Amino acid sequence: MSGDLKKPVVAVTMGDPAGIGPEITVDTMLSEEVYNECNPFLIGSIDIVKRALAIKNSDFQINKIDSPSEAKFTYGMIDVLEPKEYDCSQIEFGKVQKLAGEMAYDYVTKSIELGLNKEIDIVSTAPIHKEAIKLAGCKHEGHTEIFGDLTNSEYALTMFNCHNLKVFFVSRHKALVEACRYATKDVVLDTLRQIDTELKGIGYENPEIALAALNPHASDNGLFGTEEKDHLIPAVEAAKEQRMNVVGPVPADSIFHLGLQGKYDAILSLYHDQGHIACKTYDFEKSITITWGLPFMRSSVDHGTAFDIAGKGIAGSVSMIESTLVPVQYWKKQQKALQA
Repeated sequence: MSGDLKKPVVAVTMGDPAGIGPEITVDTMLSEEVYNECNPFLIGSIDIVKRALAIKNSDFQINKIDSPSEAKFTYGMIDVLEPKEYDCSQIEFGKVQKLAGEMAYDYVTKSIELGLNKEIDIVSTAPIHKEAIKLAGCKHEGHTEIFGDLTNSEYALTMFNCHNLKVFFVSRHKALVEACRYATKDVVLDTLRQIDTELKGIGYENPEIALAALNPHASDNGLFGTEEKDHLIPAVEAAKEQRMNVVGPVPADSIFHLGLQGKYDAILSLYHDQGHIACKTYDFEKSITITWGLPFMRSSVDHGTAFDIAGKGIAGSVSMIESTLVPVQYWKKQQKALQA
């Protein structure tokens, strides 16, 4: 493969072409820092890339490739792999469209194919639109489910990375009442095991994992609910018996503050908004997702397609660049741990 072999090869998927994905992924390829850290290329459509380059006022060249081995990984030239040819003239910014959903899904499945074939090390994904991929026939809820299913992975574990915060989730896309019921002793314990495994895989010898409580004040010994007594405390005790370094349940109104201070190596949030609100309030743009448990590393921005500003040239690319740079550091830690 061409380029510096010491750098990981990163496939950046363009996301829904009707959203801000084309702009922010092209903007990522305009970042010299990205090329300094990795060998990146786009999985997308050349006509859409050209449209995005015009929006960004850039004269970067395009190098059409059929595989990562053909990429030049040269700053000033964007390597683009097209899974298929599409009539991109039909794509309208800011609208849910079946074709856009098809294209976004194809970009993702192509990245998975390359990952399984070990042609790439990392996939960094721009946002897709759930309604659009449904119109295109996709039965999965979103990116994480697609990656988990199509790689036949035992699990696809979501982690928010926000500065020094590492926040994992017991559940993600569930109604709140269902998420509360889902956080049983067995499910929480299983998730703690996965976190422990993944953190050890990047060099932590005995990672300290803090479990967030569900109820105010961790229920104050049953005054405000029984979930801590019935499920969360038993999960922590069982984890300790299995020689995991787990603490909690820690009241959710303080656990993230303590995490920011460096008290814990990672935090296990019980449901979607519990962890999302904490990270995104601290730094929305630098909150990105890493998916653990796959045969390769996958990262993503933590914002949507932003149809309301798509094509206007005002979308911020900080999160997409962060989504491309941060996994490189974790990949390096993985390689170092494997060599140890």
